[in-house]
Amino acid sequence: MKPQEVLSSHNLKRTSCREGIIDAIINAEKALSEEEIREQLAGHYDRTTFYRSFKTLEEKKIIHKIVVDHAIVKYALNNSITKKGEHAHFYCSVCNTVQCLDSVPIKQPLLPDGYQLSETEVIIKGICSFCTKKQN
Repeated sequence: MKPQEVLSSHNLKRTSCREGIIDAIINAEKALSEEEIREQLAGHYDRTTFYRSFKTLEEKKIIHKIVVDHAIVKYALNNSITKKGEHAHFYCSVCNTVQCLDSVPIKQPLLPDGYQLSETEVIIKGICSFCTKKQN
């Protein structure tokens, strides 16, 4: 899916900044931090434009936040856009990457009557296969 299609399907005005953010995330093989995305777009947009665009994409549920801990937050396209089901994320403590584990689905828990589920997050922490190979 192209950034223009994503924005159009969410009834959002096309701006080059929004398209740039979405394009950076689409082309990454891992979830990206705000800083990593901002670095890819460096020199193209002022700070205010970037943050307003970023906030809009998050509010419209085009991108979603993956919180590893209080210091590490990454972003990926929302499952409704990628057509992926709910899945776990893997955080590598060596290279600090976060990757979607599409092969590890998340089963929705059965909640007591009166409870409403808004989201379920599963983050598995360890060492990725690339870093494991480097260590051996």
